[in-house]
Amino acid sequence: MDLTYSAEDEAFRTEVRQWLADNLVGDFAALKGRGGSGREHECYEERVAWNRRLAEAGWTCLGWPVEYGGRGLSLFQQVIFHEEYARAGAPARVNHLGEELLGPTLIELGTEQQRQRFLPGIADVTELWCQGYSEPGAGSDLAGVRTRARREGDEWVLDGQKVWTSLAQHADWCFVLARTDPGSTRHAGLSYLLVPMDQPGVRVRPIEQLTGTSEFNEVFFDGARTGAEMVVGEPGDGWRVAMATLGYERGVSTIGQQVGFAKELDGIVATARANGTYDDPVVRARLARARLGLDVIRTHALRTLSSVAAGTQGPEVSVSKLLWARWHRDLGELAMAVRGADALTVAGAPYALDDQQSLYLFSRADTIYGGSDEIQRNIIAERVLGLPKEPRP
Repeated sequence: MDLTYSAEDEAFRTEVRQWLADNLVGDFAALKGRGGSGREHECYEERVAWNRRLAEAGWTCLGWPVEYGGRGLSLFQQVIFHEEYARAGAPARVNHLGEELLGPTLIELGTEQQRQRFLPGIADVTELWCQGYSEPGAGSDLAGVRTRARREGDEWVLDGQKVWTSLAQHADWCFVLARTDPGSTRHAGLSYLLVPMDQPGVRVRPIEQLTGTSEFNEVFFDGARTGAEMVVGEPGDGWRVAMATLGYERGVSTIGQQVGFAKELDGIVATARANGTYDDPVVRARLARARLGLDVIRTHALRTLSSVAAGTQGPEVSVSKLLWARWHRDLGELAMAVRGADALTVAGAPYALDDQQSLYLFSRADTIYGGSDEIQRNIIAERVLGLPKEPRP
């Protein structure tokens, strides 16, 4: 793994940095640091406008092929963009699920008709997407989904419930994993369907989180309909398509996530210096371990991306999730330890959390969403180490 940036890469870094400096001004300057996990409610419409500014300037879909509206940039250049975007404090983008997950899935496995229909709206941020995977009885154990879809003439008709559906309240479309073979179990008989959200058969109910915000939702399908052509891959082949999407979930944007993590750690160090806890050798040792852990996460992420680009992806993806999720959860606990009793009170009524309080509360879920730690360990144990499979009911 060669982590050396070329002169062309460094010139690209300068281009990205300059564009962000020139455009994060005026009304957009107020968006710096806004949005992200636990804070998606912040300045949402303004962030949509910002995301569309990015699209107009060609800063969306950087790794997509040019013929599908992307820029065809190298892996390193994509990493550079996400690093510089995070360092500039640019707001969290609203189009992650479409741009980073569904778009690449359609490019790899969709029909040309599906690509022509959906990729332009993702690239210019005029159609937003959510992900219909998890269910009340099938979270990380995705093969247990019970949402069903049946074929009626030229349409699929869906009935069921999804949960933890990020930003469903804003989405125009949802990519849904549903069981289309009534007699099937587990991985067989599933299909990957593209379903419009604005219809009578779809109901969205927000879930209030520990942070007091509601970026997650329950989604109920009660006779919801979509066209027969809105299945990605073949009917019954949804598991393979869903796994391809999950492979894209931990792509280059995670590098920018780690720059955000570093800023959070810097803030905790500043708090420790200000309140004197930095002089405690135990606290100082925990801060040092956090810094080293972040370096390990970044190096591992780059190695993982390099293996994906080379077509030699192995267990690195599951290891990556285990690394960053536990580290970030522990960072929230470290923030509270540094703050002490001050962390127990809010700045104002009714529930005005500061950034470190939100970090602690939201990061409790890090080891659960996106594939729980238990599931990731099972994947590594069974598929990599060849250990016996865990007994299932």
